Amino acid sequence: METSPTVAILATLDSKSQETWRACAGVRSAGARPWVLDLSLRPHAVAGADVTAERVAEAGGSDLISVAALDRGEAAAVMVTGARQLVSDGVERGHLHAAMGLGGANGTWMACAIMRELPLLFPKLMVSAVAATPAAPWYIGASDIILVPSVGDLGVNRVTTAIIRNASVAAVAMARSRLEQPEEDAGSAPVLVGVSSFGGTAACVARVQEGLEAAGYEVILFHASGSGGRALERMALAGQLGGVIDVTTHELTDLVVGGVYSAGDDRLRGAATRGIPQVVVPGALDHANLWVGEVPERFRGREFVRYNQQNLLMRTDAGEYEAVATLMADRLEGASGPVAVLIPRHGFSEHTRRRTVDLDGEPVGVWQRPEVDARFGEVLGERLGDGVLREFDLHINDPEFADACVTTFLDLVARSAEMDDAGEATR
Repeated sequence: METSPTVAILATLDSKSQETWRACAGVRSAGARPWVLDLSLRPHAVAGADVTAERVAEAGGSDLISVAALDRGEAAAVMVTGARQLVSDGVERGHLHAAMGLGGANGTWMACAIMRELPLLFPKLMVSAVAATPAAPWYIGASDIILVPSVGDLGVNRVTTAIIRNASVAAVAMARSRLEQPEEDAGSAPVLVGVSSFGGTAACVARVQEGLEAAGYEVILFHASGSGGRALERMALAGQLGGVIDVTTHELTDLVVGGVYSAGDDRLRGAATRGIPQVVVPGALDHANLWVGEVPERFRGREFVRYNQQNLLMRTDAGEYEAVATLMADRLEGASGPVAVLIPRHGFSEHTRRRTVDLDGEPVGVWQRPEVDARFGEVLGERLGDGVLREFDLHINDPEFADACVTTFLDLVARSAEMDDAGEATR
């Protein structure tokens, strides 16, 4: 077993060599070993990398001379492919215990693209000149990368040098923790269940969590703001979840409408593909999230609620419900494990008590429109049938509805176990 941690340092030595050496010094001062992987897109004379750019290009199926002739995006893609292979191999062999990137816009994209492929909970840290920009969520994706703003552009001065040193020491501390942490016996740990959450479904989520924990499960909540949904799907697909109670499928509305909290086209696919038990609820499907002041012209005649200084909630209409129901049915029909969809007829979020306004803030009407919400269940019922879909004369935040979610999930778990036993008996 390794006695001293090793930190992978990902950087382009042709432009960030001095920053890299300061990161190496910080890692060594904290009692660890740096392992420098050069992501440069062209040949250069800077020595000192543990893995040269030439070696990275070869691992990516090319050579550095050829990479240098490509445009920037294509060249970066080759180097990322090679670096992913080399870093992942080091992690799998137990030779690497943390990864740290240094870069501007392109360097951040490359290093984060490499680190996003590493396992969740493996320490990942990025010192970046663009960490504090609106692009930050796209660098992180569904991973647990820690972004450290460099304040100034990367270079060698008292500010950036101190930031790099602090980040290096932090990376070593995380690496040491990983190295020294005893392996948990997977057989003795509680089954981890994913639950999607949002402010508008908070009461339901809290009671579902309470019910699951009382039944002996461990719960991880995923905030339905895009990155949360992507993380849920990634963990489900990777086999890190034993089941899902998808209370807050809101991100599907944003996917259909083009809202700011879309989790992309993979939403609601992970558990279905993996075959784990899943309970699905239309939580917060009754609205899309838009930024205040950035509402597309095509939505000017719609009804809204201003949630806070940044978020504007647009009320879902019947046509959008039809599109969301179709998406949901497409994903759930092919699920390889047990599925149930539970629909609360009296409201999909806490916003049912609110009044709506237009874009000028003038009152328009009321949020609660059961006849519009009903269109979702009608379309979904035509595809999934009574065996999967159940409707309740309750609001999503009624305690009885949350209890029904937990009870249904436990039934699905039992059914899944029976299916597994039957499969074993036939083999």
